[in-house]
Amino acid sequence: MKLMGRDSIAIIPTAPVRLRNNDVEYAYRPDSDFFYLTGFNEPESVAVLVPGRPQGEYILFVRDRDPARETWDGRRAGPEGAVRDFSADDGFPIADIDEILPGLMENRAKVFYAMGTHPEFDQRVVGWVNGLRTQARNGRLPPLEMVALDHVLHDMRLFKSRTEIDTMRTAARIAAQAHVRAMRACAPGKREYEIAADIVHEFRRYNADLSYLPIVGGGANSCILHYRENDAALEDGDLLLIDAGCEVDC
Repeated sequence: MKLMGRDSIAIIPTAPVRLRNNDVEYAYRPDSDFFYLTGFNEPESVAVLVPGRPQGEYILFVRDRDPARETWDGRRAGPEGAVRDFSADDGFPIADIDEILPGLMENRAKVFYAMGTHPEFDQRVVGWVNGLRTQARNGRLPPLEMVALDHVLHDMRLFKSRTEIDTMRTAARIAAQAHVRAMRACAPGKREYEIAADIVHEFRRYNADLSYLPIVGGGANSCILHYRENDAALEDGDLLLIDAGCEVDC
């Protein structure tokens, strides 16, 4: 927040939920910048940093607790949990963001925001700024400047804490074990997906997630940069290319 200055505000939304088909969602993963700052992994959440705000500089907008929905989708922290468990100074329901956030933005010189990362949310930010412009005569001045948050934040993320380094080493160790297991499993007649299954099994047995879909290509398939089928049989003498990695606590 020192880099931002006291006359600024930063708005960091998490990633939206994406549907795979019908009412089935893809496995949820929060926006990396949002998770880096908050450690909060629920969807429909927005972090706001307001340097110098007397009531607290770090705010989380999150979903309200809802026993009925939690029966279907799992437990929610709620605004109280955002403060209690994730060190936010204030927690508000995400349903109230249109009422609260414009007031936090008014009379601030700069808005730090990663425009273009989440286009749907961009429209809301623009709407809040335009709404303040219509009230300028009442002393509710809109921000004068939009600053790309990702440049500042990504420079910060280059410098790793001891905890981050330990986490990266854990992920590297698990990934290395998975690759060794794949090497041991290789044999003529096996199919690429069998080798891929060994890799994924090794990741999951240590509660690590895929960083991306593994590429397991034998023979001519090893020359396809983003090979996805992973279904061919391995022949004696084939070169087997594996591109696979995992992430921990992401």
